[in-house]
Amino acid sequence: MAKVRISSVIEAPIEKVWARIRDFNGLPSWHPRMIESEIEDGKKATDIGAVRKFKVASGATVREKLLAFSDGDYLTTYSIIEHPAPITNHTATLKLERITDGDRTYAVWSSEFDAPAEKADELAKGMGDNVFQGGFNALKDFFSGK
Repeated sequence: MAKVRISSVIEAPIEKVWARIRDFNGLPSWHPRMIESEIEDGKKATDIGAVRKFKVASGATVREKLLAFSDGDYLTTYSIIEHPAPITNHTATLKLERITDGDRTYAVWSSEFDAPAEKADELAKGMGDNVFQGGFNALKDFFSGK
């Protein structure tokens, strides 16, 4: 099983960061690699079991299912159910924690998935660098005014 764990410090209060990322359907509003998204079957973006279908900048389509969501814990967990890469048994969690020294936010995005052995490291690196760190970089730029 491949594992990815990326963490970052965002120079903004946790409530502001969470408000920016909490919408399961809102990836295109804050992540530069995601260009459009929709929730299938008329569900709300906070409904456990909701499926988002989104396109990435490369043109690929991805479908993900919401497994857990908590405003109180600043957490969302989801699984990839359709992806062009050979990824199966995927789960990922994006969690925010309050940093009291300077009213900053500690963010952790982690994932586990199965992939063919010869592709696992490459897929994990791409997910970590492009998706997770890319998202954190966009959040840091947004809150710093860049």
